[in-house]
Amino acid sequence: MVETNNVQDAQRLLDFYAAKSDFPKPDEDKTMKFAIALPLIAAATLSSVPVLAYEGDWKRGRIYYRSVCTSCHVALPIGQVNPSGKTKAEWAAYMKADKHAKGKDTVKQYVSKDYRASIKAGNKAAEKFADVADAELLQDVTIFLQRGAKDGEAPASCN
Repeated sequence: MVETNNVQDAQRLLDFYAAKSDFPKPDEDKTMKFAIALPLIAAATLSSVPVLAYEGDWKRGRIYYRSVCTSCHVALPIGQVNPSGKTKAEWAAYMKADKHAKGKDTVKQYVSKDYRASIKAGNKAAEKFADVADAELLQDVTIFLQRGAKDGEAPASCN
């Protein structure tokens, strides 16, 4: 395979193959237009390809919420916090604010790999999801809360 570094090399290569074969010699003006247009077309095509964002796995979020969040909450005076106890808008605001325990710490802290590592000996879900990226697990829990909210598609309890 012959590599070319610029348009002149490409033109010489086209001229070489045109002279050695039955193909007509390309028109120099058309070749230059093609050489300029091709990278522009490629760039436009690649820039229009959407980047797929992670949408979340509500089932994984449900397992984590019920196994990790609920197990901790029932041991505290606050008790269990059912997803159906808030609306989707209330859950969205809570997750966006990222304030847990009335602002004493963050929600993100409780889905972090560090937190999961600290409780995995006594929590199978934390152990099972030990290698899941923090942002993905947070999105999973968020999707579950939205789905399980009072006005969600499947209002859910902690059980």
